[in-house]
Amino acid sequence: MDLQGSLLDGKPSAHLPKEDPDTQQVRLETWTKTLEKLNAIPVQQLSAQDQVNYAVYKQQLMVLLEDQKLRGWEIPFDADSGFWSDLPPSDVSFLAEKDYRDYISRLQETGRYFADEIAAMKAGLARGFVQPRLIVEQRLPDLEKMASVTPQKSAFAPPFQHFPDGISPKTQDALRKDGLAAIRDTVIPAYKTLYAFMKDDYFPHARASLGAEDQPDGAAYYRSQIREYTTLDMSPDEIHKIGLKEVAGLHRQMLDVISETHFKGDFSAFLKFLRTDPQFYPKTGDELLKDAAWLAKRVDGKVGDFIGRLPRGRFTIEPVPADVAPVYTAGRGGPHVYLVNTYDLPSRPLYALPALTLHESSPGHSLQLSLAEEQPEVPPYRRFNYISAYGEGWALYCEYLGNEMGIYETAYDRFGYLSYQAWRAARLVVDTGLHHFHWSREQARAYLRENTALSEHEIDTEVDRYIAWPAQALSYYLGEADIRRNRVRAQKALGKAFDIRAFHDAVLATGSVPLPVLDAAIDRFIQSGGRSPYAVTSGEQAR
Repeated sequence: MDLQGSLLDGKPSAHLPKEDPDTQQVRLETWTKTLEKLNAIPVQQLSAQDQVNYAVYKQQLMVLLEDQKLRGWEIPFDADSGFWSDLPPSDVSFLAEKDYRDYISRLQETGRYFADEIAAMKAGLARGFVQPRLIVEQRLPDLEKMASVTPQKSAFAPPFQHFPDGISPKTQDALRKDGLAAIRDTVIPAYKTLYAFMKDDYFPHARASLGAEDQPDGAAYYRSQIREYTTLDMSPDEIHKIGLKEVAGLHRQMLDVISETHFKGDFSAFLKFLRTDPQFYPKTGDELLKDAAWLAKRVDGKVGDFIGRLPRGRFTIEPVPADVAPVYTAGRGGPHVYLVNTYDLPSRPLYALPALTLHESSPGHSLQLSLAEEQPEVPPYRRFNYISAYGEGWALYCEYLGNEMGIYETAYDRFGYLSYQAWRAARLVVDTGLHHFHWSREQARAYLRENTALSEHEIDTEVDRYIAWPAQALSYYLGEADIRRNRVRAQKALGKAFDIRAFHDAVLATGSVPLPVLDAAIDRFIQSGGRSPYAVTSGEQAR
């Protein structure tokens, strides 16, 4: 569920979603009936495009239905995001008066929306389905700050500070007055109520254990999360073994790169060197942002050699907002913005920045999401949806592409790339370790410390993210592995007819889809002789 409101053509509506237990029961009944109707459709009689639409819709519907049955909605937040932190409009465009009126309407519904979510969390408390205590404790300062700020300083106020030229000064004044009143009278009181509930009711009853399988219906819940985030039906034991094998293979590659640097010492000593030597860290936030911008621009000059159709949309680069930066990841990309975390600069190594930028901006998340939005022939539930195995798999694959694009210029850059690959492979071990094998937080931290070059701060924020968000971490490496397997089999089948630009077009043209649907799309790509799905005439590809 999009926490900015229900999306219509990618834009927030005038209302926030209803999330109370009664509404959740209605959803369960509605989606059950919808699946029954869907199963009655003769799929083979549909067009090729509608068969894809059907496969995506059904898989996502089954995910929603399973989550409703297991009542996953009773935990509506994780380690760095949630229903209250996703509401400020960091990535929403305000172009007309209606955009502002819809936004004010959403602000005025904040009290009702928070009450819905509190009711959902109370239902979770009643049966012991809650976040771990350490996760809740970390979120309290963020909530306290949101509850005590003035309307003008609120994260909800920026849209009322600058208006498009097409809105008259008189209308601007009215919108500003109504908007700030909604923040003062509804938004801030809603945060006060939520903070009091989280501190006085939820936190004292949060659990000491960490694993998803320690909760009511825990084994079934964790398995459902695996299906949701990987779009595959794999067991935790199977995933854990894959992770161990992949980490070992990447470790050997990292040792080869260390030898290129002529470093005198073992693997552990090299990691200590990377984590402590000032040469690898930015001195200011501006330096980090400018380096990220330079890398993104270098990619801009090469991406057309690897992807046939490029999006018209562009992204900006901004620092992660200060109020969430301490618990936020190193960076995060969307269709319009690449956020770079400038908090705690000694934990932001420059040797990892090339891989991070490829992943989060272009050709990773920002490019893929923009391109998906710009495909009007695709239904909205595919254009604006996000399936983690596909989206994170593509972004991680883009880190791999950095080798072919010449983005990793030094041995340290290449080690940073391999460390990031090892980090994602290690997630297979750590996530299943925490949620299936009952690892402690320290066991998870030690595994990342021993096998990656992540800083201590990043290790802490990442482990807590996995604790609070079961199975999401599994989507990256498994998704990338699927894309790379598809590339190998397409190259083998097509031989000299294989064109890398056309292959990437075939991957991106699907929009966000389950991995089995992507596999079928590459089947069609091979059957077409390697022709880009965007080809306008035989032998011609749209740029």
